[in-house]
Amino acid sequence: MKENEKIWEILETVNDPEVPVLSIIDLGIVRGVDSFISPLGGNGANISITPTYSGCPAMDVISMTIRMVLMENGFKEIKINTVLSPAWTTDWMSEAGKEKLKAFGIAPPTPKQQVCHTPLFHDGEAIQCPRCNSYHTKLISQFGSTACKAMYQCLDCQEPFDYFKCH
Repeated sequence: MKENEKIWEILETVNDPEVPVLSIIDLGIVRGVDSFISPLGGNGANISITPTYSGCPAMDVISMTIRMVLMENGFKEIKINTVLSPAWTTDWMSEAGKEKLKAFGIAPPTPKQQVCHTPLFHDGEAIQCPRCNSYHTKLISQFGSTACKAMYQCLDCQEPFDYFKCH
């Protein structure tokens, strides 16, 4: 197996600390992987990641976890680069990741973001309840359990839920 493929497989085991049902691969935050022979001896890895939200506090934990899991798998030198441009978008999430979100009780991003202009967003992009699948929902707060999510409530089953905001 090529080293780059091995790194991708290893990174699939690194979960997001805020939504542990998702790997960083599911989230689409890993922008690039490049293996190299380290001058220190052995294999090295250069990983590029993009935060899901500007100032995301989980990125430090994610970087540390990437470093630890790669070291546990024999990589001697690990370089982690944060890439801010282009900005992360929910389009980078895997379809499997979106299904995992829904099963976890968080509304995944809509298949195609229809509304990304803030005033229009308030007027009602239909967000499906991850519990009962109703579109009869309302925005409660622009910020949910984390800054990258909004809080909604289903008007049919009455349950509150997080929704990954339009990015």
